[in-house]
Amino acid sequence: MRPVIGIIPLYDDEKESIWMLPGYMKAVEMAGGLPVILPFTEDEHELLQAYSLCDGILFTGGHDVAPEVYNQQEKSYCGKSCKTRDIMESIMLDECLKDDKPFLGICRGIQFINAYLGGSLYQDLPKEYDSKVEHHMEPPYDRGAHKVEVLDGTMLADIIGTGIHSVNSYHHQAIKELSPKVDAMAYSEDGLVEAISVKNHRFAIGVQWHPEFSYENNEESLKLVRAFIKECE
Repeated sequence: MRPVIGIIPLYDDEKESIWMLPGYMKAVEMAGGLPVILPFTEDEHELLQAYSLCDGILFTGGHDVAPEVYNQQEKSYCGKSCKTRDIMESIMLDECLKDDKPFLGICRGIQFINAYLGGSLYQDLPKEYDSKVEHHMEPPYDRGAHKVEVLDGTMLADIIGTGIHSVNSYHHQAIKELSPKVDAMAYSEDGLVEAISVKNHRFAIGVQWHPEFSYENNEESLKLVRAFIKECE
């Protein structure tokens, strides 16, 4: 039996509908998991029932995290947030932490995990962080955009190796202040936190890059998803 991975759906404001990038589903499948899209709802009972069926949770990309999650006022250049996503992800994250259930956060995923656990975010990197590193690349997205350094002794180092790695990059927000409940596992060339792990949790990883775009031709991306699925078995 493949472990069931609950995937947070994305939301289209214009069409008022949920949607999903196929790469999230296919990466989980290729790594040995069974991907299931979670219900898009603020109903805690419904979410907890869905959660109980899952062996792990994948926190996907998407809307900006609402600044109120990390106790800041929204600035004019902050992107659109999604209240339902913030609520449902807070419920899912609380349950994962309580049950020591494995979870993986990608892009918005790492940002939400850090923000919800007491850290903060840059609301817009071009406006708030001076850098010449390409964090919002043009397609195709299955290639490297910049380098990151994976720290020795971290869970990520055990998965893909210590040292310099090339990653893709498509985001306009990023971790500003690190939550006291997480450890940084990788930094970009310009000093941004690119990967975290939640302290005292068997598998709780967030990455700023996008393995769902590169899992087919990047061995390290697939290794990360496989490590997540293995912990869910």
